[in-house]
Amino acid sequence: MRLRMTLPERKLLLWVVDLLVLNGGLLVLLALHFDYQFSWRTVVRVPLYFVVLTALWFLWASFSDCHELAATADASHSAWRTGRAGLFTALSYLLIPYITPYFLPSRLWTLIFIVVTIVGVAIWRVVYAVVFAQPAFQQRILIVGAGCSGADLAKTLAGAPTEGNPYAGSGYYAVGFVDDDPRKAGSQVQALPVLGTHKDLPELVRQYMVDKVVLAITNPEEMSASLMQGLLDCREQGLDVLPMTTLHEQITGRVAIEHAGQNLAIVLPGEEPATLRILAVAKRLGDLLISSIGLLILALIPPLVALANAIWSPGPLFYWQTRVGRAGRTFRVVKFRSMVPSAEAQSGAVWASEHDPRVTPAGRLLRRTRLDELPQVWNVLRGEMSLVGPRPERPEFVAQLVAQVPFYQARHAVRPGITGWAQVRYRYGSSVEDAKAKLEYDLYYIKHRSLYLELSILAKTAAVMFGLGGR
Repeated sequence: MRLRMTLPERKLLLWVVDLLVLNGGLLVLLALHFDYQFSWRTVVRVPLYFVVLTALWFLWASFSDCHELAATADASHSAWRTGRAGLFTALSYLLIPYITPYFLPSRLWTLIFIVVTIVGVAIWRVVYAVVFAQPAFQQRILIVGAGCSGADLAKTLAGAPTEGNPYAGSGYYAVGFVDDDPRKAGSQVQALPVLGTHKDLPELVRQYMVDKVVLAITNPEEMSASLMQGLLDCREQGLDVLPMTTLHEQITGRVAIEHAGQNLAIVLPGEEPATLRILAVAKRLGDLLISSIGLLILALIPPLVALANAIWSPGPLFYWQTRVGRAGRTFRVVKFRSMVPSAEAQSGAVWASEHDPRVTPAGRLLRRTRLDELPQVWNVLRGEMSLVGPRPERPEFVAQLVAQVPFYQARHAVRPGITGWAQVRYRYGSSVEDAKAKLEYDLYYIKHRSLYLELSILAKTAAVMFGLGGR
């Protein structure tokens, strides 16, 4: 039985062992300090203690990106992230004593709990980075097709996390290519060899102990009957055979629209799960609750923003702009003004840039903390937006992007959001290329909507706001 782990298996392992370490440490401390029984019966007796710890770890681990595989592959980076998340988890856990064990009266036991929480997960992550980064645990893949799709996949997997490739810690290792083009025989693509043609598949799979065969052909309907038979033979031997777009999506968290061709199944969601309607209702109720709270917070901030604007850039407090929402309908979005008044009076609609000279000093702070987006809770309350979803774009840019970017209109299938998967995964966008990259993240969000993904986006957005990492 091979020990090589897929990406979902790695993420599941991280979550499971994280929670076992944290809850196991809590169980030991309960037995030592409060004389609880060291067994599963204690979990049944006081389940709230363990449920709260699990929920807090989910919040702070998502906040610190503790389950990004590229980060987990680097021991020091992973230990730092999880240690920080462990510290915040322990402190917040101690501050709610009515539903958690009351460690606070004893400074010694309070310190012990904090140390156990931090050190436990940090040591486990170092073990993971050292052990599970070994070749014995990496899945070996053989890429069928050495064209653009295959080369892009090889580039995605190449290198190491410490070399700046954000996906190299995914646990997949490409051994080479199979391609029927005689001009590519014996050559290298992205530093990987072209090992043979599809007729060599059975022998190459055995020789290189391959776990997955990845089909990197943009138009699979053009495959020859013998290649199809070769892939079926691989599947018959128990190997995973999957399209490049599927593996790329799993690794990067984005839909590879450049390699989708005319295949809508790659871009659009499949059959809707039975829980999707429940998620939609829960999401709308959450939007109403949080936007109502947001309006109360909003009442406290305008005087401070108005004062800052009066000092650095006198003018209106709010800024209204037409955006494209669900089903292509337009609406007026409201934000705190972050640019000089009449910023586009001469130029017309232009892309905003990361260091846009039109942004005021107060506006720069508002953008970095994303507080300029806070008034959009009014749009959420009206049902024009949601807390989480693709960012709404201006009609002038939508017309341009629909003409230049494949599948761009597909992002209008859901309500736009104040924050989204693209916002927490990609830098500031100021071009058509940036819009295309963000679209790939937006389409991934639409395909994989779930409660976990929604909460993860909200946690990462909070991290951006408090870490001043906004754009």
